[in-house]
Amino acid sequence: MSKVCVFFGTGFEEIEALTVVDILRRQRIDTKMVSVTGDRTVMGAHQIPVLTDAMIEEISFSDVDVIILPGGGGGTKVLEACEPLMKQVDAFAAEGKTICAICAAPSILGHRGILKGKKAIAYPGFEDQLTGAEVVYEPAVKDGNIITGRGMGCSLPFALLVLEHLAGGKAAKAMADKIVYSK
Repeated sequence: MSKVCVFFGTGFEEIEALTVVDILRRQRIDTKMVSVTGDRTVMGAHQIPVLTDAMIEEISFSDVDVIILPGGGGGTKVLEACEPLMKQVDAFAAEGKTICAICAAPSILGHRGILKGKKAIAYPGFEDQLTGAEVVYEPAVKDGNIITGRGMGCSLPFALLVLEHLAGGKAAKAMADKIVYSK
């Protein structure tokens, strides 16, 4: 069973972060909400505080299979400024492990050279920061070990694509039906 960590920085986009946590937990995938702020409670972009499960210092990354980076302009900057997280993002990329990012957060992957030759998407206006990527205008896109999403309105397609990657198309379709998601 996969272990997933979703990272929270002050100013994160609440819907993007919590939708993927919700969908993966519904599937009983081990999904941890992890703060990079030094406080277990992290304030979202719309003043919604979220109590995370752990601090980044408590995570043993050798046990983690998937890193998820939610967007939000402020939250993305906080995540990118977190050196321990960036070290792990680079290590995951080097090892071919799964990295997912939505909204502004795919820009982090572009800045780090992780998107070279890969299809990717980000929030409108951030496409130029997807260095080396083939930019596609889809709600969410998977290319190898990288999954990116466009923005808050694409949170469900993004979460379902992450689920499909982890548990297969049948599980993602069943989940979409269960939550009454229609395209």
